[in-house]
Amino acid sequence: MSFRDEFAAYTTEHGEPDRIELLLCDVNAILRGKWLPGTDAEKLTRGQVRLPISTYAPNIIGEELPETGLGIVAGDPDGVITPVPGTLKPVPWMPGRVAQVQVEMQAQDPRFDGLSTRGVLSRIAGRYKSRGLTPVTATELEFYIVQPRANPDEPPQPPEFAPEAQNYELNVLDRSEALLRDIRDACDIQGLPTDSLIAEYGPGQYEINFHHTDDVVAAADTALIFRRLVRGVARNHALSATFMAKPYADHPGNGMHVHVSVNGEDGNIFSADDGVAGPLRHAVAGLLDTMAEAHALFAPHLNSFRRFGPGSFSPNRPDWGLDHRGAAVRLPETKGPAARLEHRIGGADVNPYLAVAAILGGILHGLDTRPDLPPPLDGGDAAPAPPLAHDWRAAVDRYAASRFAADLMGQKFRDIYATLKYDEIAKLTAEITPVEYRMYLGRL
Repeated sequence: MSFRDEFAAYTTEHGEPDRIELLLCDVNAILRGKWLPGTDAEKLTRGQVRLPISTYAPNIIGEELPETGLGIVAGDPDGVITPVPGTLKPVPWMPGRVAQVQVEMQAQDPRFDGLSTRGVLSRIAGRYKSRGLTPVTATELEFYIVQPRANPDEPPQPPEFAPEAQNYELNVLDRSEALLRDIRDACDIQGLPTDSLIAEYGPGQYEINFHHTDDVVAAADTALIFRRLVRGVARNHALSATFMAKPYADHPGNGMHVHVSVNGEDGNIFSADDGVAGPLRHAVAGLLDTMAEAHALFAPHLNSFRRFGPGSFSPNRPDWGLDHRGAAVRLPETKGPAARLEHRIGGADVNPYLAVAAILGGILHGLDTRPDLPPPLDGGDAAPAPPLAHDWRAAVDRYAASRFAADLMGQKFRDIYATLKYDEIAKLTAEITPVEYRMYLGRL
């Protein structure tokens, strides 16, 4: 269906929107774009709406970096905005008649192709299709509801009456019913395939599960759009929401777990009547073999590394287990259509397109190269795997030199992503923090 036909069907059902919010996902999964009057929707079909192509790759605070080769050093050329089919939806938490649509940009100069993270995942999905394989994915996202802050430097505070350890407590769901109902209703209106919603361990922490789909790009779309939805609905309840990886030092972090199976001509290739199927073993081994090189995608920010620690459910070693939630890769089921792996490294702060692409790329690497698979954590004879990077810079260094990353997303994209991460590292490590003044200023 063309966007013209999609917009006509939308207006028949919902009326002409006052505005259309154009949502472009950048490298850090920050949504950028424009508001377009509903009366100007035809401009989208004519290719008359544009943004600088560098909008795909600013740093975390929105600045263009000359080191990327984008922005003013290249003349800051425009890309033509094109709507993503099937993503025109109402925005129920906004007053008035508001629509949103995901968009991509077409570069008019081939030197600037390949900057879309959604495009990175689409290309990986294409590799599976060329082999007669279909990956099936589902994500689980954790988030915190917090009180609004008057100052961005203030630490977060849980909602009133939130227990220190919610731990699936139904009373928490009861007290939050109005907010959670509005989140579920907004998901229904926007067509997000939600499954269960639970009160997670931390105060004000929740987890949403989504249904499995054989459209892996749509699965990542869902994770991206859900984050925007929750923040919008929370504002209507005089609250805020965050998918920051570790907002509290003393409470669990927010993760994004990804479940994956792969279908071939005869069904799920990960299924075995007994034990662990060969293809599943190879897939797990491939993920472990590439995990260190992809770590900067699963833990993209300074705060991301605060999730990892002994005794947490945020593993930081390339290991696996059959039903072990401390493992980086867990196998919840090994028989039948539901045979799958669960990748547990990523935080809720990831770019979902890049995280899912790295997982699918690691699986293909395993199917192709069949690396050795160590014993599972729950097998009794597993030696501890060497830890992944303890710090952000080491993870980015490994990514920046990675042949796997260059093959996965293109060398140009790999280099731009690494450049942005090095800039983020430089900005954050150059700042003297309040804790340093508290610890050192008066005694040294």
